[in-house]
Amino acid sequence: MKTCRDTYTPLTRRGMLQHTAAGFGWLAFAALNAGTARAATGGGAYQSPLQPKAPHFPAKAKRVIFLFMQGGPSHLDTFDWKPDLMANGGKTASGDAAGGRGGKLLAPQFAFAPQGESGLPISELFPELSRHADDLCLLNGMHTSNAAHPQATIALHTGSINFVRPSMGSWITYGLGSANQDLPGFITINPVGGGGAQNYGSSFLPASYQGTRVDLGEGGIPDIRNRHLAEGRQRAQIDLIQEMNRDLLGKHPGNPELDGVIQSFELAYRMQTSVPAVLDLEAEEPATRERYGLDNEETREFGTQCLMARRLAESGVRFIQVSKGGWDQHNNLKSALTRNCAGIDRPIAALLQDLKDRDLLRDTLVLWGGEFGRSPQDQANGGDGRRHNNRGYSMWMAGGGVKGGLRHGATDELGGTAVAGKIGTHDLHATILHLLGLDHTRLTYRYAGRDFRLTDVYGEVAKEIVA
Repeated sequence: MKTCRDTYTPLTRRGMLQHTAAGFGWLAFAALNAGTARAATGGGAYQSPLQPKAPHFPAKAKRVIFLFMQGGPSHLDTFDWKPDLMANGGKTASGDAAGGRGGKLLAPQFAFAPQGESGLPISELFPELSRHADDLCLLNGMHTSNAAHPQATIALHTGSINFVRPSMGSWITYGLGSANQDLPGFITINPVGGGGAQNYGSSFLPASYQGTRVDLGEGGIPDIRNRHLAEGRQRAQIDLIQEMNRDLLGKHPGNPELDGVIQSFELAYRMQTSVPAVLDLEAEEPATRERYGLDNEETREFGTQCLMARRLAESGVRFIQVSKGGWDQHNNLKSALTRNCAGIDRPIAALLQDLKDRDLLRDTLVLWGGEFGRSPQDQANGGDGRRHNNRGYSMWMAGGGVKGGLRHGATDELGGTAVAGKIGTHDLHATILHLLGLDHTRLTYRYAGRDFRLTDVYGEVAKEIVA
């Protein structure tokens, strides 16, 4: 009998029945020997594009957890202590003196104090996180090219605001693969912010490297199992479909859409059992749930994300992003910032402690921050809000080979413009890749006749922060 592998013709209903009726023995064998049965056209065992890949040089970090705060959190009220701004609150400053447009200066709305043995100045908004001050590397010299939320958010995630480009998580997964072949290499939990799917999309990179979206409000990842088929029968069904897909791919080699379908079918099948087990938090100890604040309304949502991130990191996922929106505080800054920080302080502290207890923090890079910061001037609305500020702001890193207890870079005396230890978007990406053992100038992908990279033709590694 001529099989699909011998030639390619569209299957009619009669042909389908002929193939399946005569091929039950083959299907049973395929279920028992799936690795061989899924061999690609042309011979050789099927190789997942998410197979682990060697870095360019020894890596400090093996994975990334990105805590994205969409909206532009105020660095002046959280991680960038400015005594001169406190002393000059209420006075009028020119745009050049304070970064951006002129206006009345708004003093820091919260007290700062030295924390840990390193004495890092951290706002009173973070009493739990402050206990981990000696693990934090404050990046007080951040700056970016755009002060609009969508553009700055896309730039932070992809390195470009002019064209659709692969996201940072996609580049990292493309460069390193994943340590767990039953889970996606890149997962984003509750994504928010301007840019939508661009923030976790793979663009011209193969579809295998795009982020898998998990929405907690919708039950996480949908259960796609066919409950009318036993597991072995469903595996056989997938094998048959994949056989036909690969025959078609053999007629159209290099077709990214067909290749993406084949890979997504394979991963989706494996995820049916692996994902629920990883994301099910019911089995966690009561003490763990309490530490992350899962039983507290104020911290439940972000605590759930952080605990999931720890479980995914422990399970071998390469890049995990968790997000919290609502940081665009043009007004009601004091109350809104208090509420936001209370929602994340305990969960982040629990995440860092959990990673340390499991000996994971040393090779897990934790990154916290938004797309930009806020201005030293108030919003001219009664002194309870700040404007956008892309010229100077703060992010922080922990673990993954960065120096803890370090305050790197600085804004000017009033906190408006980065003046020392400046790190732009491309520099940030280059540094993250460096910590993962990747040379950002060598991590390229050929598309449309040229080699592309996450950092375009820019980017300097901030070697001062590398341990």
